[in-house]
Amino acid sequence: MSGISQTANDRRTEAGEKTPRKFLGFEVTLDWFMRPLFGFGLAAIAIAATYYGSYWFALFITAGAVAAAREWHRMLPGTRYGWLSIVSALAIIGATAGEVFVTHLENPKLAIFPWCILMAGAVINVVLSPPRRSAMLWHAASMLYVGVPALCLVAIRQVPANGVWELFALFFAVWLTDTGALFAGNLLKGPKLWPALSPNKTWSGAIGGAIAGTIAAAIVFAVLNASPWRGAIVGLCASVVGQLGDLFESFLKRRVGRKDSGSLIPGHGGVLDRIDSMLFVAPVAALVFLALHVDPFALVAP
Repeated sequence: MSGISQTANDRRTEAGEKTPRKFLGFEVTLDWFMRPLFGFGLAAIAIAATYYGSYWFALFITAGAVAAAREWHRMLPGTRYGWLSIVSALAIIGATAGEVFVTHLENPKLAIFPWCILMAGAVINVVLSPPRRSAMLWHAASMLYVGVPALCLVAIRQVPANGVWELFALFFAVWLTDTGALFAGNLLKGPKLWPALSPNKTWSGAIGGAIAGTIAAAIVFAVLNASPWRGAIVGLCASVVGQLGDLFESFLKRRVGRKDSGSLIPGHGGVLDRIDSMLFVAPVAALVFLALHVDPFALVAP
């Protein structure tokens, strides 16, 4: 990581924290209003894309993943991140499109094809990366950090019979975890969760987010006439894993001297800032739902 931290001063996009203002006795920033505004808008698009599925969902996930991969490369060392971003974008597009195509063919032997595209993208990124081992590995990791979760989400929507409902439960758990953590952390404050990684996150925020995510998934399951207890388990697991993803991105941004990964989404920063939790949740969910064939909706509540 030493190679990454060397470019910290060159990669800064924001000089300091947003100035808080007093509102009803609480310190709030503009993010308190911008985050839910744009969050609801993006959530509505995600819900529609997930419901209609197939090409629409793949297009939505691919667009977000391509933007996130560009932010990933831009944060890392080297002046050729444009070419690296193009390679990652083409690999992600090829992999997600390949997943939709292979699923429609219903040929299990072709299931590895989209994963081979991601692997090829990683290899090409190694070749194009700056001639430092650490930089090579981190640039190639765009396929692991962004490409794999994108492919996992498309696969979950395409393959399992209840894939659409599983994604709804995951999305609402992650979204409500983020919202619950924001409000609980700002209102209750208290001890810091991990100051070395993220100076603003608190234990109260982490616990409040976990409770909110657990309840959100349980409600989704109950509305769909499935076991809310199973939903609570799915929500709690998604919340914990998602917060680990959030902490990992905070770790990376501190190493490269950034506050946000970008500025594309007002109130949220970059695309990576918005989807960092789901980038960790998606592979774990794919392992459970696809590899282990666990369907939490299999047993309908009495």
